[in-house]
Amino acid sequence: MKISDLMTERIVSVDKDEPVVAAARLLKKHNVGALPVTDREKRLRGIVTDRDIVLRCVAGELDPGATPVGEIMTRGIVTAEGADLVDDAVRAMSRDQVRRLPVVENGRLIGMLSLCDLSRSPGCAMEAAEALTEISLNLRRK
Repeated sequence: MKISDLMTERIVSVDKDEPVVAAARLLKKHNVGALPVTDREKRLRGIVTDRDIVLRCVAGELDPGATPVGEIMTRGIVTAEGADLVDDAVRAMSRDQVRRLPVVENGRLIGMLSLCDLSRSPGCAMEAAEALTEISLNLRRK
């Protein structure tokens, strides 16, 4: 099965030049913990999480109304392509301890694959559970 068969295509993202407060409002409005960060051409540049906002902005005493998301986002994120196999995505999620995987095509964001997406698919529920177990075990080992 391909990632494009399971990924969420309706995604909310934030531009890297938007202020952090805009990202925080989107996180709240959509009840999510992470947003892909894009540029004006919708190319994926990173991801910003509620944790990034707290630790890098608030605890760093930066002004969330004046600090661009691009300054606090996580860079170098793991991605996948829609044509990739779900099994490969699960391995990448386990290996890199991520619960969400941005899906790109030619560098542009086209979707997100989450453990939740995997768990909703009858053929992938076991893989999602195994990935979550691996993520949790790796976190405890560190």
